[in-house]
This record gives sequence, C-alpha cells and structure tokens, in this order.
Amino acid sequence: MKIQRIPVLSDNYVFVLSDPQQKVAAVVDPAVAQPVLDYLAEIDARLIAIFNTHHHSDHVGGNKQLVKHFPDLCVYGGAEDRGRIPHQQVFLEEGDTVQFADRSGQVFFVPGHTRAHIAYYFPPTASEETGELFCGDTVFAGGCGRLFEGTPAQMVESIGKLRQLPDNTRVWCAHEYTLNNLKFALTVDGNNTDLQNRYREVQQARRQGIATVPSLLGIEKQTNPFLRWDTLALQTVAQNKEPARVFGRIRGMKDRF
Repeated sequence: MKIQRIPVLSDNYVFVLSDPQQKVAAVVDPAVAQPVLDYLAEIDARLIAIFNTHHHSDHVGGNKQLVKHFPDLCVYGGAEDRGRIPHQQVFLEEGDTVQFADRSGQVFFVPGHTRAHIAYYFPPTASEETGELFCGDTVFAGGCGRLFEGTPAQMVESIGKLRQLPDNTRVWCAHEYTLNNLKFALTVDGNNTDLQNRYREVQQARRQGIATVPSLLGIEKQTNPFLRWDTLALQTVAQNKEPARVFGRIRGMKDRF
C-alpha cells in the first residue's frame, strides 16, 4: 500500500492510498476533488473508496465530485455521522475493520473534536515496517483538534486509545499546524529537551518548505502536550492531576494562544 500526501487549501492534507498492482486507490478525507483526480490520472488508478474521519467540509468537500467520477466507489464514515457526510454508505463503529489492497484497517471511535469522529489504523505487515494512523483532526503533529462537539474527558479517552498504539506508527494528521503547535507546547512544557530539539528541526523543515506530516507516534508521546496529561510538567501547569482537567486546562490555553 503506497501513501501519497497531497497538500490542498491553505493547510490541509489529503491522503491517497494506492495499490499499484491492482491500479486501484482509496482517499482519506478529500477536502477537494480535483487534486485527487489529477493524481489518480497520473498513476492510472481507479478510486474505489473514500475513508472519511468526520463530517467537516474541509474533510468531505470533495466527496460529491469524486462519486460523480467513480459512481461505484464506497464512502465510509462514522456511524454517528449519519446524514452529515455526503454519499456515506458504510457507518463504522469502534472495532470495525476496513480493507484496502492487502491491508486491514482497524476503526477507532474517537469523539472530542466532533461527536462522531473516527480514526483508521493499518497495523504493519512486518516487524520492521510502520503502522499507519489516519486520525483526521483528533491528534495533530504537536497538538490536537479543538473540542467543537465533545468534552475534555471524551478527548482524553479518545487520544488514550491512539496513544496505546506502537511508537513506530506514522501519524497522518490532516493539517500542517506543527510549527505553531510546538510554539505553544514550549509555553507549557518548556524544559522538555525532546520538545526543544523537535521545535528546532521543524523550524528548519518549514523554512525549506518540507512537510512535517506524517510524524511518528513515539515522538508525539515525547513532545505533544496533549498526549502528556499524566506528566508532572503538565500537571503543574494545570494545577491538577485529574487527566480530563489537565487536558481541558491545556486545551483552553491553546485556544487562547
């Protein structure tokens, strides 16, 4: 399974999964259709699936046009998003699986950013390979999504599920927010040398126009404050040890950053 990252809009990423042998493809969160259609033409592949993580327009905006071009494709999304994702045909719940090429993806129900958000995790097929996590706006490189339809407690539970995945998991999040996320992270976890080093690396990458997505989950565990609610540094900032309260306090600070 090959993964192609396509930058769209101002800071979104769309991900195209392809099977070169079968000449078929799937797309994750197509904000817009034309760049996807252009890439499919380039690799001479037929689109057979859309994997949506949630209903926001910058994740489903290309659904209608893609279905028009490929009427037989299947549109997947969360069960709780019924009626909110254009052309959705499959309504996924925690523990369901999806198939593409030779890979089986596990579905996680991860409400918080929205009430219906899901994530797709494709485990590695060999010990030396990476797993692939498509988490929409739940976890970002260095950050997490705003709580539009959920609570801090829900988001802690949701991110907690993803945090348990192996460190060698690539995090394919949907936005290039990393530099600003790490600027904020330094204000709440400034003594974290791993974070300091990562910030310098990301500064250099962005100066050169290099994307910071995907990141590795192991790095997120070390440097992303929204995966670190149980560390002393973040508990001290939040003046609390209860996970949802720590997370909520840090998320509120980020909202005002």
